[in-house]
Amino acid sequence: MIIYETDRFYVRPFVREDLDGNYKLWWNDQEVTKYNSHGLFPYTKGQMEKFMAQLESSDDLVWAVMATHNPFAISMADDLSLHIGNISLQNINWLTRSAEFAVVIGEKEYWGKGYTTEAAQMIFSHAFQKLNLHRIWTGTAATNLGMRKVAKKLGMTNEGVFIDATFLDGKYVDIYEYGITEKMWREKKTHKNEKMICYC
Repeated sequence: MIIYETDRFYVRPFVREDLDGNYKLWWNDQEVTKYNSHGLFPYTKGQMEKFMAQLESSDDLVWAVMATHNPFAISMADDLSLHIGNISLQNINWLTRSAEFAVVIGEKEYWGKGYTTEAAQMIFSHAFQKLNLHRIWTGTAATNLGMRKVAKKLGMTNEGVFIDATFLDGKYVDIYEYGITEKMWREKKTHKNEKMICYC
């Protein structure tokens, strides 16, 4: 089921069948896991099954980002596609109407081409316009310049720094936290994407 699509990719719910693809390789790739807590130990089939079971019993929203390759396809659903990453809203709190934003692009040839920002615009739009959330936040390592750049492009505000909050590449690193409210999102117009089509 396609949720949103553009002229070069679409997002759909992450499903159990995705565990059989390249997904399982991402978490054992030290480049992909460089700025997060994955990659410390081998990622096993048992861990994947545990993650899927938790996802199926929680309110977390996880979408698969699917790159498309056929410019002549009438619809993205008719096209051969590649699962290149996941984008999610997790730790959703329906009382405070807040959620944590997370993303991974596991297929490295798609890095630096705007997929993260565009997919994030989709999930922000869904969060504020469909789920009635009030605030989205994320935290990232100070050394993760790419994610910090994405947060700023999305109109998120640097809300604070957690000193020496994580250990990466042999040293302690600060965590930068970013946030955005529905009002800020509308004022920044980070949701504007004329090519985006919703199948909600």
